[in-house]
Amino acid sequence: MPSGKEVHDMTDDVLVEHIRTTRQELFGLRFQHATGELENTSTVGATKRDLARALTVARERGLDLEHELSRHG
Repeated sequence: MPSGKEVHDMTDDVLVEHIRTTRQELFGLRFQHATGELENTSTVGATKRDLARALTVARERGLDLEHELSRHG
């Protein structure tokens, strides 16, 4: 999990990719939690905070995330 400064230092392309992968990771963690496979449930909260931090930085920069995420695949 990158720190706040590390997220701020990311380029726009890296930030968009980080948001994409963090969303996928969060989906997987929620699925594992729902099926009872997740042992360390604190990772769900930490991943949510990491995603929120990245989304905040993206909004501060004025990135159009819907367009960026669909453009990158």
